[in-house]
Amino acid sequence: MGLAPGGVRLSTLAFVGALGVACLLAIAPLGARQDNRIDTVSPLAPELAAFGPLAVGVRTVQAVDKNRPDILNTKDGAPTARYDRPLTLEVWYPASADATATNGTNGASGRGRDYHTVLRDGITATTLRGRAMRDAVPLGNGAAFPLVVISHGYPGNRYLMSHLGENLASKGYVAVSIDHTDSTYDSQKAFASTLYNRAFDQLFVVNEMARLAAAGSGCILAGRVDVSRTAILGYSMGGYGVVNVVGGGYRPEAAAFPGAPPNRLLLDRAAGTPTYAQSRDPRIKAAIAIGPWGMHVGYWDAAGLAGIETPLLLVAGSADDISGYEKGTRAIFEGAVNSDRHLLTFVNANHNAAAPIPAPAEAYAFSETAKAFPYLHYADPVWDTTRMNNILAHFVTAYLDLHLKDDETKKAYFDVVPQGKDAAFALDRSGAPAPTHTYWKGFKRGTAVGLVLEHRRPDPARTPHD
Repeated sequence: MGLAPGGVRLSTLAFVGALGVACLLAIAPLGARQDNRIDTVSPLAPELAAFGPLAVGVRTVQAVDKNRPDILNTKDGAPTARYDRPLTLEVWYPASADATATNGTNGASGRGRDYHTVLRDGITATTLRGRAMRDAVPLGNGAAFPLVVISHGYPGNRYLMSHLGENLASKGYVAVSIDHTDSTYDSQKAFASTLYNRAFDQLFVVNEMARLAAAGSGCILAGRVDVSRTAILGYSMGGYGVVNVVGGGYRPEAAAFPGAPPNRLLLDRAAGTPTYAQSRDPRIKAAIAIGPWGMHVGYWDAAGLAGIETPLLLVAGSADDISGYEKGTRAIFEGAVNSDRHLLTFVNANHNAAAPIPAPAEAYAFSETAKAFPYLHYADPVWDTTRMNNILAHFVTAYLDLHLKDDETKKAYFDVVPQGKDAAFALDRSGAPAPTHTYWKGFKRGTAVGLVLEHRRPDPARTPHD
C-alpha cells in the first residue's frame, strides 16, 4: 500500500481470506506469463493511454542534498543534527529514434529494457520489463521538454509508478521518479523521517533537475529539460508531499502530533510561517495527488488548504481506508478553494487505486519475511490494475498537456458528465457522435462506468479569514 505503518492492515487480511491462499497460488502462472510488463495498454483503455510516438530512454542518477536536518539522529530538545541526504532518481526522457544505448545495457541480465528491483517485503528480487532503453541517446532535435517529478508512497520505490514514467517520456516529457531515503522497501525507517523529508525531497529534485539541465552540467540531459514547466505527481505519502509543496501548509499543531519529527521541525512546512511562504516554487505549474495521506488525521485545515493556488488533479478510490475518502482526498478537493481542481474517483476502489504497477509474478507467492502476500501491496480487490493504470495515464496526459504545453484541446477530456454511468454513448451509422452522445471523450462504450470526474473552480469567497 502507499502507507502501511505498523504492518498489514486488517482489511488486507480480510481480502486474503476472501480470495483464499489456493486462489492466489492458482493464478501465479498467469502472472508469470505476463512477464512483469509495466507498459501494457488494454484494448479497453481510453485513447490517451496509448504510448506516444517518441522512443524512450532511461538512466539512474545519484543525487545528494547537503546539510539536510537528520531526523533519525536528532533527539527532541537536543540540537538538530545535519547530514547529506542521498537520493536515487530514475529519469525517463525522449530518446533518439533508434534508442541506441550510450554505455551498454541495464544490469546483469544484459537486457536494456529491464528494471531490477525488489518487492514490498524488501528482499524478494524481481525484474520488471518496459520499453525504455537504458542510457539511450536523447532525442537530438534540440527541444527542452517539460518536467514531471514522481513521488512514491511509504514504503515504495522509484519503480512503483514506472508505467507513468515511460508513458510520459514517449509523449515529450522528462519524468523523474525518486527513491525516497528511509521510505523505500529496503530502507524503510521511522515514519517521522518521511513526514519531514517528503516535501523537501520533491523540491530538491526540481532544483537538481534544473542543475543537470543547465548548459555545461556534463549530463546528457543538459538543454533537454524545461524546469520552468514542471508538474509534481505523488501517491499516498507522495501525495502528502505534493499537497504541501503547492501551498497546503500543515496545521501548526501537527508539529506536535505523536510520532512527529523532533524539535517541532514540521513547522518548517506549516501554514503561516515565513520559511514555508518563501519555499513556494513558481516553476510548478500543475500538481497531481493520488490518494494523498494526511487530511483524515488532521495535517491540514481550511486555512492551510486555502493556500493552494496551483491547478490540482486529485485521484482516489471511494473505499480508501488508508488515506480516507470523504474525510481524506475529497475533503482536500473541497477545501482547496483557491485552486482550479478536479477529482477523479474510482468507485469502490481502495488505496491502491491507479498508482501502483501491476503486481509482479513473484508477488503472488507468500512472503515469510512480511508474513503476507506482497501481491496485496499492488492490487485492488475490485478494479484491475492495468485498467486503472491506463485510465490514469489518459487523464495525466490530458492534464499535463493542458497545463504544461498549453494544449487547450485537452480541456474537452475534462468536460464530461460527472458520473460516468450517466453518460450516453450514441454514435450514428458512420461512427460520428449523435446529438444525444454525452460519453466521456476518448472512452469506449461502457468503460466510464465506475468512474466519477468532478471539477471545482477557484472560489475566493470561501477563503477562510482570520
